[in-house]
Amino acid sequence: MASSESYLDYILEQLSRLDDVSWRPMMGEYIIYYRGKIIGGIYDDRFLVKPVEAAKEMMPDARMELPYEGAKEMLLVENLDDSFFLESLITAMYDELPEPKKRK
Repeated sequence: MASSESYLDYILEQLSRLDDVSWRPMMGEYIIYYRGKIIGGIYDDRFLVKPVEAAKEMMPDARMELPYEGAKEMLLVENLDDSFFLESLITAMYDELPEPKKRK
């Protein structure tokens, strides 16, 4: 099942106070970036983020879910209506995220 554009729009609106949030479509889903680093994505209308320590600490009860078959598990973000929480989550995760790979 592909994610809806309206779900993407909702997540982007919740993150709109952050500078430099971007996205890229990928096979019916969406990869979400913050300041050039991948923070997670939208898969089957679920917002999943990388399971870095900051995210685990801020969401200790979050479920780990597969974004798609064969992928690594990610944390399911359920507190989507609280834009301040989402902004805090993303900014807290930033330093732990890997640097973007250099394109050849």
